[in-house]
Amino acid sequence: MLIALLPGDGIGPEVITQARRVLDALHIDGLVFEEALVGGAAYKATGHPLPAEALALAKRADAILFGAVGDPDCDALERHLRPEQAILGLRKELSLFANLRPATLFPELADASALRPEVASQIDMVIVRELNGDVYFGEKGMRMTANGKREGYDIMSYDEDEVRRIARVGFETAMARGKKLCSVDKANVLETSQLWRDVVIETHADYPEVTLMHMYVDNCAMQLVRNPGQFDVIVTGNLFGDILSDQASMCVGSIGMLPSASLDSDQKGLYEPIHGSAPDIAGQGKANPLATILSAAMMLRYSLNLPEYADRIEAAVAKALAAGARSPDLGGTCTTAEMGDAVLAAL
Repeated sequence: MLIALLPGDGIGPEVITQARRVLDALHIDGLVFEEALVGGAAYKATGHPLPAEALALAKRADAILFGAVGDPDCDALERHLRPEQAILGLRKELSLFANLRPATLFPELADASALRPEVASQIDMVIVRELNGDVYFGEKGMRMTANGKREGYDIMSYDEDEVRRIARVGFETAMARGKKLCSVDKANVLETSQLWRDVVIETHADYPEVTLMHMYVDNCAMQLVRNPGQFDVIVTGNLFGDILSDQASMCVGSIGMLPSASLDSDQKGLYEPIHGSAPDIAGQGKANPLATILSAAMMLRYSLNLPEYADRIEAAVAKALAAGARSPDLGGTCTTAEMGDAVLAAL
């Protein structure tokens, strides 16, 4: 089983190192690793954020463990050369259309949430985000208007097949959990969202056991703060999912706690923490590696079919938190390596 390690920029290498330590400690037969440069690090070394060697490795691998990309030194580059094109390129080239972002509050972190503990303790959901469409991949550019003004544009679009396949992932995820699905859109304003809602309703006919509800994205953002316990599975588009999943991360205490899986139709996936490269703390040992370690657990569960090892990692993270391990984002003083040590001690 080949794992592609793509650490990327900023704190990416630091958190990937800790996840690798945990995976090594499990002594899984046949698990091997290869590493490649992506993002700003790759651009500085090769002139491109997703070099051919890295893409080839990602295609050969059984799964990909990804750190983070983003480098202020690259902000002035043309868009197609910026570090973020590495992750967008991987999603496109590998057809990674379904992003699963679980958000569950560890009881030990109830006080770290921005919400009241009695509200935060209700959080146990999965956000299913479509990854290959929407404004991220639509036609975009800069142009001059008739009166000589600069105008930027980004086209949001989905076709019905794109909506149907992510809707099915949402329904299947709901079937494996509490059989409740909330589809989030902006159908009162956007034609794209009206199509989204129509296709989700059509797909619901194949999943009669699932209770389906619809919610506008602005209301959903409010409800995530007001009453997060009402959600079990949320399915939504690329832009809305990006925003809502980051909001959910703060509801559970820190963006450093949320893992994610980006899957193709055959369950091959790219696994990454949802946080960014955090260049302001890179190299200082302040990064929380738990989201990356939990992403490794998701990798074992979804792509490698090794749920028993995934269970061990998740239990070890909970045990480490129960023993008091806290990185600065959680109000503690543990370094990145010390957080890794705490998980290893709990395995």
